[in-house]
Amino acid sequence: MAKQMDYMTIREVFRRLHEAEPEPKGELEHVNAYTLVVAVALSAQATDAGVNKATRELFKIADTPAKMLALGEAGLTEHIKTIGLFRQKAKNVIKLSQILVDHYGGEVPNSRAALQLLPGVGRKTANVVLNMWWHYPAQAVDTHIFRVGNRTGICPGKDVVAVERAIEDNVPADYQQHAHHWLILHGRYTCKARKPLCGTCLIRDLCQFEEKNL
Repeated sequence: MAKQMDYMTIREVFRRLHEAEPEPKGELEHVNAYTLVVAVALSAQATDAGVNKATRELFKIADTPAKMLALGEAGLTEHIKTIGLFRQKAKNVIKLSQILVDHYGGEVPNSRAALQLLPGVGRKTANVVLNMWWHYPAQAVDTHIFRVGNRTGICPGKDVVAVERAIEDNVPADYQQHAHHWLILHGRYTCKARKPLCGTCLIRDLCQFEEKNL
């Protein structure tokens, strides 16, 4: 684990990431808060591209909790069977849809605690929804951010909650809104797990990773 970067270094990291991509976007396709919840829940142990392929037709016919319940678990399973753990995910989506109808008037709640009560929705999923739909600066820490944070020193931590706290505590406020998107995209396309592309990395001179692939 690298040591925590100082303020001015972190500020320069995010200045460069912002300059390269001023408005980073999540890659999961959705049309409203509900479909975003479903897409993120389906993305566990699956690629965004794989989820998008499965949900493209699904969301045309089931973009609300009521429509999803009308489709039913069997119908949903047919749409998402190319995604890993699809049977359990289908059960969770139907259960969370029922809860939204029964307790929230068919609307998605916008508190982390309420979101985490939904089946298949953990802290990361809740933070993605809060950030992407309601533009709250929540930090959704996935494997990419955990790796980048600990390699570089931007946001080191022993677990995802510690990394989340490190982002909240150390990243300047004006970069908080998009911080997790920049870090995810950096981990997905540059700071890869096995063969990081250090030679083309925008922040290689600021990064503390000792085994740079140059």
